[in-house]
Amino acid sequence: MVKGGMDGTRTWARIGALALLWGATFLWIELALEALAPVQVTLSRCVIGSITLLVACRVAGQRLPRDRSVWGRIAVAAFFCNALPFAMFSVGQRSIDSGVAGVLNATTPLWALLIGVITGAERGLRSTRLCGLLIGYAGVVLILAPWKAAGSGGWGIVAVALAAASYAIGFAFMARHLVGTGIPTISLSAAQLVVATCLTALTLPFGGLEPVEISARTMAVVLVLGVVATAATFYLTYRNIAAEGATNTATVGYLLPVVSVALGVVVLDEDFNSTCGSVSGCRSCSSASPSPAASRPLTRSRRLRRRPERPDRGPMPKGATVCRRFSIRSMPSPPHPSRATRLEWSSAPKA
Repeated sequence: MVKGGMDGTRTWARIGALALLWGATFLWIELALEALAPVQVTLSRCVIGSITLLVACRVAGQRLPRDRSVWGRIAVAAFFCNALPFAMFSVGQRSIDSGVAGVLNATTPLWALLIGVITGAERGLRSTRLCGLLIGYAGVVLILAPWKAAGSGGWGIVAVALAAASYAIGFAFMARHLVGTGIPTISLSAAQLVVATCLTALTLPFGGLEPVEISARTMAVVLVLGVVATAATFYLTYRNIAAEGATNTATVGYLLPVVSVALGVVVLDEDFNSTCGSVSGCRSCSSASPSPAASRPLTRSRRLRRRPERPDRGPMPKGATVCRRFSIRSMPSPPHPSRATRLEWSSAPKA
């Protein structure tokens, strides 16, 4: 549940902007693949994105982290949240449409919920949530459609599904080990893309050294992919993880099919009917994830407002309050003194 007022407006604006930018990423990847190899697309967006965030970090007067242990955690996050999914999307979209890739990416909340339950970041699975999780996995099977020999996308669908699961792992790791450490978000996002660039550069011998002809159109597409679809999108993702948690940030993926399918049909002239089966599978996946109100991490103000229950003595009485450490302190109202007592108090000599 998003807070009301100005904070709520900013949160919804950030979520809407992230959905639009993230959903359009598949279009720019599809256009870049017309001239570049998958490894080249991945490396170029990481290089341009990291340069953009380094400049923004410099302008903001922030520095990159200096602690080696922090850089080690950043390397793990860069692999799961940047290098691996970026490469899988580039490889997968060579055989599937951009709209289908956006629909498959909408399975990220499903993986995020499962990882949250495993790591203890989410509440335990009840019967309804367990049924929803099973229905969600059934939706994934419906999207993959292994019984269809033709038109299923083959390894392309598997690659994009792996990218969605990798996003969920990366979000959970970032929320657990990087967010809330006192390091500015712009510094973390810039450092993570720098490490992702180094990791992606190691894959250049695998198809990234082929000569290509760079046209003005390709250069413009790569710039938009790096600056807007990578740097700006990743920074907003970090901001959402810090404000709303990993699971709620992953639920933004439910808005991506609308953007990716619409852009694929309008700009790339993709077949809408071929995506309908994937959309129906995505609807099945959406039933597994919790609502934002249920999964959002409790802030301190929400914890103080919540009235706890005492398992041994039942609900907390109306006149009780919650201390800072959430111990229950009973504060019964004092009895009203009688008229004689009030007269006695009023006639007593003042000290």
